[in-house]
Amino acid sequence: MKKYNCLLMIVLLSFTTFGQGNKYVQGNGKFEGLAMSPPMGWNSWNTFETNIDEKLVKETADIMVASGMAASGYNYIVLDDGWMAKERDANGNLVPDPIKFPNGMKNLIDYVHSKGLKFGLYNCAGTSTCAGYPGTRGYEYQDARFYANLNIDYLKYDWCNTAGINASEAYATMSNALKTAGKPIVFSLCEWGDNKPWDWAKPIGNLWRISGDIYPCFDCEYHHEEGNWSSWGFMKILEMRKDIRKYSGPDQWNDFDMLEVGNGMTVTEDKSHFAMWCMVSSPLIAGNDVRKMSKETLAILTNKELIAVNQDKLGIQGFKLSEDDGLEVWVKPLAEGNWAITFLNRTEEFKEINFDWKKNLIKDVDFGFEADFNTTTFKIKNLWKNKEVGTTKKNFSSEIASHDVIVLKLTK
Repeated sequence: MKKYNCLLMIVLLSFTTFGQGNKYVQGNGKFEGLAMSPPMGWNSWNTFETNIDEKLVKETADIMVASGMAASGYNYIVLDDGWMAKERDANGNLVPDPIKFPNGMKNLIDYVHSKGLKFGLYNCAGTSTCAGYPGTRGYEYQDARFYANLNIDYLKYDWCNTAGINASEAYATMSNALKTAGKPIVFSLCEWGDNKPWDWAKPIGNLWRISGDIYPCFDCEYHHEEGNWSSWGFMKILEMRKDIRKYSGPDQWNDFDMLEVGNGMTVTEDKSHFAMWCMVSSPLIAGNDVRKMSKETLAILTNKELIAVNQDKLGIQGFKLSEDDGLEVWVKPLAEGNWAITFLNRTEEFKEINFDWKKNLIKDVDFGFEADFNTTTFKIKNLWKNKEVGTTKKNFSSEIASHDVIVLKLTK
């Protein structure tokens, strides 16, 4: 028995001794708490694609501040695909395109920061980006140090040229690399929802795309001739995924893609697009040329009442309550027992609304909120008109134009 105890002691000591070299635990997961409300900002892709340069970024930063966009919450400027040279340098580092950015990327980032704004860049989990620039596969930790040294605040990470790669592992690797580099950076997963990131991305990223690219139309599919893929109208994206709202919330947002407000739809459709992104707690990332936007576009993007719905501290994604002959009712729980209610006309003709509150009990089965208008009366405010319009004691009656929305806030 004594021999057995001695042998056991030797074995245990051996494991302890030889295991001491493996005590390092790698920092895993995203930087927590960087996106407690849906991120707001501007991204270059929708309007400019790869035609970006230093002048565009500086002018955009200037206008975002001067126009009131920054004061309204739009604080990220994100350069999408096309910011880098076609090849890495001799040490394997990414190289900002010296023609597009003659004063260097660090100088540009410092300029954006001097305006009180934050700065983001783009890359891809594959061997190359969607536009054919150097991807990050095999360079994750090196690229993370590069971003940290540049002092960026946001990384959009795409999913092109990823044959044979496991999505959750690829995004986890980049998330861990950012954490190891030490600079807090919002991590935006742009995986298009193909591998259901809402199932696995909560510990990895702060937001994740749930669809392919958006297109500036109400309810269309735009098929790209140069490849076997489509872009989608905002209504297509709005209803592309089912039963995922329960995965969205503070620091873990379902991303319905960048805004197309000001990019060719009617003003009415722009209003509906913006309102629905606010209702579903999507990040509000403008994608227009802010240097040329109309006063109507600016008014939509900076509507403080709608932005407050999007940025509500509960962080709960809204849902469709009912649909009747193309007239939809969407609801979103808000803090302090309040609600946002949106009427959306998907048809090509005017509709009459006569909504009987007492016949429409709201139950949020995912988060447990409910509103019974038989027992509780709410004040009603029309958020586009910024006007009080009665209470829930009476039916809400209005006419609503084709493709239009009416957004109400109900306050106890």
